[in-house]
Amino acid sequence: MTRKEFIKICGILGVSLPFQAAFSACNKDDKGSFSEKVIIIGTGAGGLSAGYLLNQHGIEFEILEASATYGGRMKRTTDFADFPIPLGAEWLHTKTSVFQEIVNDDAQTVEVNTVGYDSQVDTEGNWDNGQLTVNELVDSDRKFIDSTWFDFFDEYIVPSVTQKIVYNTIVQSIDYSGEQTMVKTSNGEYTADKVIVSVPLKILQDGDISFTPSLPEDKSAAINSATVWEGFKAFIEFSEKFYHTATSFNITPETDGQKLYYDASYGQDTSQNVLGLFTVGKPALDYISRSGDELRDFILKELDEIYDNKATASYVKHMVQNWNDEPFIKAGYLSDHEDWRKVRTLGESVADKVYFAGGPYTDGEDWVSVHAAAQSARSTVDELVK
Repeated sequence: MTRKEFIKICGILGVSLPFQAAFSACNKDDKGSFSEKVIIIGTGAGGLSAGYLLNQHGIEFEILEASATYGGRMKRTTDFADFPIPLGAEWLHTKTSVFQEIVNDDAQTVEVNTVGYDSQVDTEGNWDNGQLTVNELVDSDRKFIDSTWFDFFDEYIVPSVTQKIVYNTIVQSIDYSGEQTMVKTSNGEYTADKVIVSVPLKILQDGDISFTPSLPEDKSAAINSATVWEGFKAFIEFSEKFYHTATSFNITPETDGQKLYYDASYGQDTSQNVLGLFTVGKPALDYISRSGDELRDFILKELDEIYDNKATASYVKHMVQNWNDEPFIKAGYLSDHEDWRKVRTLGESVADKVYFAGGPYTDGEDWVSVHAAAQSARSTVDELVK
């Protein structure tokens, strides 16, 4: 079963993704007999969530981050429009109760505004072989209002871990052969009892972090054979709104990737007309291979063809986010079509010393999304402190 098949079945059955159960097992401030130190590598959703939960357990930890900022693919900007633009993770793919579940503290009131799509009003175009067909938009995802996934983590998760983050520290190797685990970085060595690896899968595929001893054969095979899609997003402001709520493209075969134009201003209190472009996998290569005016003109020409030459005439400005160019991320994310058994192997710990948390390192039921990364961190911390 692939991720897309799993999510589709959940929708058909009218059930939410299996998140609540994973968090119900949490016992705050109860570390049992665990008294060791943990090093977390990476400050994406998985790494931040793991640190947050370890802090709730009262366990000593440190987070090593290769870049100068936290958040990973939850990156956002407030410079382009009068509302925050999510350059990476953008939608909520599960119920809004997930925010309270991630915070994992009944004494903390969580307030995050989101809006769902309205099938009675919103329309979806589909562009295929030079023809645009339009239907009502049926989508269970939700958009953040005047905030993003980054803002949620920034407000509720980061404050309890910020003093534990060491920035500009590139992890080069992990030696778990001895009684303690040695982590060699660009800034020297760190020692811990256990390590949680929460880096993008492409980092491991490229061998940027070496392991001593080598990871088990099945683990290495899963890492090296997994399909990681390229990732690209663009945002274009227009003087008028001429586009549908979303416009999808038929990608054949589906395993090659996805491509979607969508109303990035949807639900916001704004007069700006901002259209987003989201594309992963092979379709993203058309954009990644271009830059500057050539890229702008390529996007506008494509939109002119779909929308009767209205794009170029009302163009104001644009910005892009090429995830393949991010040195400590290098790509989009793990393919939605990956085999769940391979994903489960990616999430398995090694020798009771090296653990994995984050979007691609899950139990194989769901992966990639922010809430799946947080669930992965919960499972990892539960296993680590048992």
